[in-house]
Amino acid sequence: MNPMHLTLAFAAALLLSLATRLWLATRQLRHVAQHRHEVPAAFAGTVTLQAHQRAADYTLAKGRFGLWTTALSSAVLLGWTLLGGLDALNTVVLEAVMPRWGALPYQLVLLAAVMLIGALIELPLEWISTFRIEQRFGFNRMSQGLWLADQAKGALVGAVIGLPLAALVLWLMGMSSGLWWLWAWGALVAFNLLLMVIYPTLIAPLFNKFVPLADESLKLRVQALMQRCGFAAKGLFVMDGSRRSAHANAYFTGLGAAKRVVFFDTLLQRLTPGEVEAVLAHELGHFKHKHVLQRLVGVFGISLAGLALLGWLAGQSGFYAGLGVAPNMSAPNDALALLLFMMVLPGFTFFVSPLFAHFSRQHEFQADAYACAQADGRDLAGALLKLHEDNAATLTPDPLYVRFYYSHPPASERLAALPTPAQTLVPHPA
Repeated sequence: MNPMHLTLAFAAALLLSLATRLWLATRQLRHVAQHRHEVPAAFAGTVTLQAHQRAADYTLAKGRFGLWTTALSSAVLLGWTLLGGLDALNTVVLEAVMPRWGALPYQLVLLAAVMLIGALIELPLEWISTFRIEQRFGFNRMSQGLWLADQAKGALVGAVIGLPLAALVLWLMGMSSGLWWLWAWGALVAFNLLLMVIYPTLIAPLFNKFVPLADESLKLRVQALMQRCGFAAKGLFVMDGSRRSAHANAYFTGLGAAKRVVFFDTLLQRLTPGEVEAVLAHELGHFKHKHVLQRLVGVFGISLAGLALLGWLAGQSGFYAGLGVAPNMSAPNDALALLLFMMVLPGFTFFVSPLFAHFSRQHEFQADAYACAQADGRDLAGALLKLHEDNAATLTPDPLYVRFYYSHPPASERLAALPTPAQTLVPHPA
């Protein structure tokens, strides 16, 4: 591999993806601002001008902040690679750890150091997002202490889970033949499946409180829905989402017999029982159409292809030199290869993301149609409107921005596709 060719390809991918991101973001900002002063005709009787403008202002605030974070992330990536940041850090860690502790500890320390530095760079950005933007629009309910505790617990859980997994992958890279990537893929698949089983009962409770659904009438309604749909879950739980945010949601978690239904308390406070049933029917639609399985298979297939590519790149000296890193002469390069691959791959795959967003939106339409068949379409329409308003989702996104980024169709498209259009809903009080 010619290092100069890789350098030029990476620089081109970085600049082109950055320019595209900024162009799309400015299109979104301009489009939302231009349509801020009037509620779209389809929502004139159901959404107030005040709610519409609040959603527009929230979108604009997040979008402007996103311009800075996008530029910063690109600058950080450039600093790690072509400007020599990773190379310099590797030299320090190699000299400090390798002579005393050996090859595997050196590589784990290098991985941990990069992750820690990245987290420290992200920390003030997350603080601004939470305590400036989210708080300004009334969504944040976390105290500074709770936020810091979450950060600490997240880092600890990440280290407890991530370091052993990284050690296993690095050991396989060092001990296996040229097909190490196949063994590593098998280990990653097994790990992810195990994590899906243990997450609901061992990890999620570290951050939130889960209590069984106490509303007996709603419980009976939900159980009847799941029975009609042929779906079994281990339990129905309510999560204290209001402790951290005013955003509302509901989701399935777990795998196999460990599946459970989780409602945010904010969702139950806002929606009627019929609307809750419709939202759950939508989620059941994903299972009925095997969307979850399709996504799992897709993720595992892409990870296999990625690891196979990494298996080839890791043996090419030009891969390291072309990205600003001098390969080790007296130590393994496996951690360096992992880090470089994870850093630069998004720039090359960025332009494939609209394809995945398209399939995701199609899945949402299919799940909505299933929900309307199993529950009342008017309830689903009402729930979607309330959730869009409560989450301050703009009703007037830029169409190209939607096609590129949105994993869910915008409200106008989702409601237009329902058997019961939004116009039949009771008008919103002035």
